[in-house]
Amino acid sequence: MSTSAPTPSGPSGAVVGEQPGLAATLALYTLARLGLLAVIAGFLVLAGVPLLLALLLGLIVALPLSLLLFRGMRARLDGAIAAAGRRRAAERAALRARLRGDERPGESAPSDDEAQREADGGRG
Repeated sequence: MSTSAPTPSGPSGAVVGEQPGLAATLALYTLARLGLLAVIAGFLVLAGVPLLLALLLGLIVALPLSLLLFRGMRARLDGAIAAAGRRRAAERAALRARLRGDERPGESAPSDDEAQREADGGRG
């Protein structure tokens, strides 16, 4: 008997697992740039350049080269940063609304019993 579990959704309502999160995207982009640096420095070391100089030259060459080679990855990272910013702004707005006592759309107002218990300090 197979049952299909409901698809979990994140706080913004987006389906979890649809796109990698900010941390995963940032880690992938960082590893790609470090890998490019290692490849460039490795070629320079094989060409007889001292290791420290090869690393410094690799840094200088890898920066503009990574901007060209990893354009799509950088666009995904920009999108992930923007999505995280929107999610945090929505959470911050919801928190401020709760602190003001406003009700967010889609939330049900507490029942009279719940409101009375809150007013009494949780007794009752």
